[in-house]
Amino acid sequence: MNRLGGPALRLTVLIGESDRWHHRPLYSEIVHRAREAGLAGASVFRGIEGFGASSLVHTTRLLSLSEDLPVAVVIVDEEERVRAFLPQLDGVVAEGLVLLDRCEVVTYAGRDSGRPGRGPGRGETAE
Repeated sequence: MNRLGGPALRLTVLIGESDRWHHRPLYSEIVHRAREAGLAGASVFRGIEGFGASSLVHTTRLLSLSEDLPVAVVIVDEEERVRAFLPQLDGVVAEGLVLLDRCEVVTYAGRDSGRPGRGPGRGETAE
């Protein structure tokens, strides 16, 4: 697991749920590319309503026919690593919005980190 703390860069890719890359959901392709690149982590969030450059509103409301809800792929890592990953999005994200924000990582721990009997936690060292 990468150790991550302090200043970082957050990459957010806003796309549509139905966007595809070679018959695979685009959000899934981005997550897998981020993992292959060794980035600290990536998460996908499904929106309930939104619009973009087309000004067409996509929503989960009952009477809506939209099957293309907004999706946000969020990746956080050291600035150098995130910027090195950006070329992976070239040609893959045909429509959407790619954002970079400076942020600060306060806690970054896996499921087994910091639990008694499961290895060192925050501020602890393994003996």
